[in-house]
Amino acid sequence: MTNKYQFLRNESISIFSLEIGSELFLPVLSAGISAGFPSPAMDFMDVSIDLNQLMIKHPSATFFGRVQGSSMLDAGISDGDLLVIDRSLSPSNNKIAVCFIDGEFTIKRIQKEVDCCWLLPANEKYKPIKVTNENDFLVWGIVTHVIKKV
Repeated sequence: MTNKYQFLRNESISIFSLEIGSELFLPVLSAGISAGFPSPAMDFMDVSIDLNQLMIKHPSATFFGRVQGSSMLDAGISDGDLLVIDRSLSPSNNKIAVCFIDGEFTIKRIQKEVDCCWLLPANEKYKPIKVTNENDFLVWGIVTHVIKKV
């Protein structure tokens, strides 16, 4: 992805806007892909999907973010992964969110309590962050998909 769509960058995430209006239908194996023994139906591709339609439910509120760091490794989110972030979704317990706290962005799992909120890493090398009324805090968006390069 080129930097012309980038509008925000800090040490934990780079955010990119969504280019709306493009469609790209690609073939998909309708029988699924066996993770065990090979399937005899693997030669049949009769359905197409558009990844934009599959992954983006609210185009005007959707952004991409490139992960920088390792605090969410145990949730399957690694340095360099591309996130699909939906700003129209409401935060709730156990959702993975891009949060703005005290001038910086971070990616963490949300745990709300009566008098505070916790931002929980998914890597034991990092400590949870307690968010109170004294913090400048905003749940910027909810992570809906993680795109990995293998």
